[in-house]
Amino acid sequence: MGERWRSAVPSLLSVALALGVCWVAIALTRDAEVAGEAYLQMLYGGLGQWPRFLETGDVGTLTRPLGEAAIKAAILLLTGLSVAVAFKAGLFNIGAQGQMLLGALMAALAGAHLSLPSVLHVPVALLAAAVAGAAWALIAAALKLLRGVHEVISTIMLNWVAVSLVDNWLAVGPLRASVSGGHSISGTAEILPSAQLPRMLGDLSRLNLGFVLALVIALLVWVGLFRTRRGFEIRAAGLGAEAARTAGIAVKQRTAEAMGLAGALAGLAGALLVLGTEFRYPGSLGAPYGFDGIAIALIGNSHPVGVTLSALFFGILRAGGTRMQLLGVHKSFPELIQGLALLFVAGRLVWLSLLRKRRAVSASTEVPRA
Repeated sequence: MGERWRSAVPSLLSVALALGVCWVAIALTRDAEVAGEAYLQMLYGGLGQWPRFLETGDVGTLTRPLGEAAIKAAILLLTGLSVAVAFKAGLFNIGAQGQMLLGALMAALAGAHLSLPSVLHVPVALLAAAVAGAAWALIAAALKLLRGVHEVISTIMLNWVAVSLVDNWLAVGPLRASVSGGHSISGTAEILPSAQLPRMLGDLSRLNLGFVLALVIALLVWVGLFRTRRGFEIRAAGLGAEAARTAGIAVKQRTAEAMGLAGALAGLAGALLVLGTEFRYPGSLGAPYGFDGIAIALIGNSHPVGVTLSALFFGILRAGGTRMQLLGVHKSFPELIQGLALLFVAGRLVWLSLLRKRRAVSASTEVPRA
């Protein structure tokens, strides 16, 4: 446990430093009082307005912000897990955004054009999204394993292929919703009610079953990676392919499995967005949650527990960012915090060096017992 805690310290320090730097930036451009109030409003937007709730008893002041935070956290969690699973296999999956686009499109098509009872419709749409994301990721895996193409190059290129294919052609062309009543509709047709993820609090919040699903998936990923033989083999292949191959592990197969799972997770993230909030594939997905997954995975130390905590934290900040506009602070500040935290995590060796020096000083000043 001590070793796990020490491995988490650089991420915690990086997030704290990013929060501090952004607070100073607001204080310098405005003043310290505005900076403090902006951070408070950001917390209200993500965790709920507790003072107002205690004063008025209005439950909606809590459930609405918490629901928005949970929606964003669920998507960040799945894209973060997508990147983290690939990391464990020694792969750098930059392609979660493209895999998410394909997953979202397939979820929208399955949700709109299949007529099934809700108990089947939602799982079928989720499965379609997972299969689409996995298939897109396996293209990169095949290029790596058969032709030696590095996955960073192939996944970056596949991202833009996905954008051109989905956003610039299919969603606005062949798969565009039919126009009715003289009004132009952006994106694909709206999914059927039977394909929508159920809301857990009704009209009190947009919180839907996707949040619970994301947490369950995170638990299953943890079990799969750290409590099964196949997960051990994936991690062993990531730590040293030649050593793993010598030990009798099918490295190519495990690499393909890890990349396919990473793509499936990103595809499911797209499904949560479509089935939970958008209810169609819009003209463009907009938020680059797939790229955000890289930051979430690195800050979470590529461990399912760390990724979950990182996604929850930044989901809260992202949900609360809009309330910062009340004070004239741009709503993208939480994204700046996330980016700076990633930058500081990249200097992980500096944090580890400082921690080692601190332990060495503590050991040298310890008074030996008689």
